[in-house]
Amino acid sequence: MSFKIVVIGTSLGGLSALKIILGNLPADFPVPIAIVQHRHKESNNTLQDLLQESTLLKIREVEDKDEILPGYVYIAPADYHLLVEPDHFALSTDEPVSYARPSIDVLFESAADVYTEQVIGVILTGANQDGMQGLKKIKARGGITIVQEPATAESDIMPEAAISAVTVDWILTLSNIASQMVKLCHSSQKETDADGTQSQHPPSR
Repeated sequence: MSFKIVVIGTSLGGLSALKIILGNLPADFPVPIAIVQHRHKESNNTLQDLLQESTLLKIREVEDKDEILPGYVYIAPADYHLLVEPDHFALSTDEPVSYARPSIDVLFESAADVYTEQVIGVILTGANQDGMQGLKKIKARGGITIVQEPATAESDIMPEAAISAVTVDWILTLSNIASQMVKLCHSSQKETDADGTQSQHPPSR
């Protein structure tokens, strides 16, 4: 089975956690990644720049109706919910969920609705319970669920909440999350290629 998207949610301590994960992914990582990092609503594009320093993948802050392409790491803009639709993203200014906009739950639940078992959901460090319901939905739809080992998180509230609500597939350190993502996504890509399906490559922008 090939995966269509990896969705990652994080809050307090997320920048350093994301840098470790993205820094351990190869430049040919074959599955698009979408990230909700809680941040101030007037936050500028510093997050994009800081993450880009850590990875060979292309970091892009999502604009409404952006196509979902491999080779990219998409981050939710400040003060917008990020939703997955078939083959593209949508942005929303609906009310905050779990006191957050962007909300991890909104991203995860929309990804589960569209891509069902072809989703990998990852919860990292954070100081609230956003993402718990979304991860539960990914699991219910047959997707893969991964949570950062709480003892290694800057704030263990978010990982603990996810683990309490979901029988997750893996509880891992950050570097092991990256290696598990590579194993899952590269093996699924090989299966897809073996079936004779052409691999997608993002157009240059």
